[in-house]
Amino acid sequence: VQLQASGGGLVQAGGSLRLSCAASGRTFSNYGMGWFRQAPGKEREFVAAISRTGGITYYADSVKGRFTVSRDNAKNTVYLQMISLKPEDTAVYYCAAGAGRYYTGYDFWGQGTLVTVSS
Repeated sequence: VQLQASGGGLVQAGGSLRLSCAASGRTFSNYGMGWFRQAPGKEREFVAAISRTGGITYYADSVKGRFTVSRDNAKNTVYLQMISLKPEDTAVYYCAAGAGRYYTGYDFWGQGTLVTVSS
């Protein structure tokens, strides 16, 4: 499956962004989806994931209550709504197809979209 992430940008602390990840090439609803992020000089870390039907979601503790992952299988798209953004949320955000909290559980990755949160 091919994944194309978009929606990143520059936002002030406390602001909001919504990331999108459009999928193509295979049956989107066959895949759980996840979001990861990688800040400069840091390892890639898990952010959020959603099951194939959207009925199960889970989050990293650092974003719980501020980020919401959702999907629209009719549009082959997964979203990450981010509110109350903090400077420490600054990173390249990647969507991926797979399952779990570890990047090894994901077989397909998008190219990443940069989110910069200014203080």
